[in-house]
Amino acid sequence: MTAKEIRELSPAEITTKIRETREKLLQLRLRKQTGQVEKTHELRALRKDIARLETILNAKNSQAA
Repeated sequence: MTAKEIRELSPAEITTKIRETREKLLQLRLRKQTGQVEKTHELRALRKDIARLETILNAKNSQAA
């Protein structure tokens, strides 16, 4: 997801996206440990997506306060 797409979401939607992305990351890490992952670059992409989501969520929360 791009930052522009994330900014259009509500804070509740961002929170659910964070939860879903973390779940995907966990599953990918477990598959990596067993050697079933071919595209290891997805791990880095998911971590960056989580950071992007959290950054925008924190910005929205600070604007609301």
